[in-house]
Amino acid sequence: MTVTLDRDEARRIAVRAQRLSADRPTALVPLVEELTFLQLDPTAAIAPSADLIAYSRLGAEYSPDQLADALEADRLLYEVKAMDDPVTAPFAMVRPVSDLGLHLDRMSHWPERMPRAAAWLEANAGFRRDVLALLRDNGPTLSKDIPDTAAVPWSSTGWTHNQNVTRLLELLQGRGEVAVAGRAGRQRTWDLGERVYPSGIEIVPEAAAGPLRDERRLRALGIARRAFVGEAGEPAKVDGSTREWRVDPEAVGLPFAGRTALLSPFDRLVHDRVRSQEVFGFEYVLEMYKPAAKRRWGYFALPILHGDRLIGKLDAAADRRAGVLRVAALHEDEPFAPDVRDAVHAEIDALAAWLSLTPEYAS
Repeated sequence: MTVTLDRDEARRIAVRAQRLSADRPTALVPLVEELTFLQLDPTAAIAPSADLIAYSRLGAEYSPDQLADALEADRLLYEVKAMDDPVTAPFAMVRPVSDLGLHLDRMSHWPERMPRAAAWLEANAGFRRDVLALLRDNGPTLSKDIPDTAAVPWSSTGWTHNQNVTRLLELLQGRGEVAVAGRAGRQRTWDLGERVYPSGIEIVPEAAAGPLRDERRLRALGIARRAFVGEAGEPAKVDGSTREWRVDPEAVGLPFAGRTALLSPFDRLVHDRVRSQEVFGFEYVLEMYKPAAKRRWGYFALPILHGDRLIGKLDAAADRRAGVLRVAALHEDEPFAPDVRDAVHAEIDALAAWLSLTPEYAS
């Protein structure tokens, strides 16, 4: 049966699912388990994306140290570049260890769907053995300390050209043979997967794991296009959209109380630009790769959520040396009512306080 939703209900389902309603979560690891992952990105114009995503849910109680501890000390989360996942590849992310069993079987067969990568690995079998032996002997190691013994260099028109050690490590990570053990500053340290991942993980066969991942992803999104979640949930129609959506049936018809939040550009609430446009009526493009003169909203503009609506973008940057959060512009998609403007300014003040900065508005 197809579920028919008006756009208000569709938006509220999405906001609740992403834990951005008034009912805030209270702890990092359970939050990541609900969201299924946090995307990692090195851009820190305000704060790293994973920290912004966690802060926007948990509030000022969240500290980046909590993420580091969960990854390195407690081993409740793990870092991976999702080369094994056609839905989320190829960016880096933090996943909950409690989901690891849903990925290991597919990882063990990777990269069977990427013949070029598979051929390169086969041509560099000796290189692979060298790296695994070095990690087995030395433990956590920076990539710069791993000799490049590639027989065939990696060829690319992009930044990965001839970056043989990094490429091999990420391919072996995709297979589960190596893993990120921690970080030294912003650089990853690498070790054998068997020493990073907990023992005793129950591996779910891929035939069962794939649908389970789809169900987990749909619960985290609430409503999504089929391309992201397969046959999970129920088919849905949203007023004003001609697309077929999939909806988590348990998320329909629940009470909703909203709040105001400043979101990372990589936040999953806005990541699917089609859903943002058709369900939220929200236009957004990350403009950090555009020349400054061609930007409409700013280098790292934060989408603004108010209640169940995406209402604008905040162009701001953290100037840690000066101790200020510089607010260059507050872009209102439609003119803010006074109470909305007050709520947005309160969130800007809260973000600045979390960063230990003072907000400074452009004149």
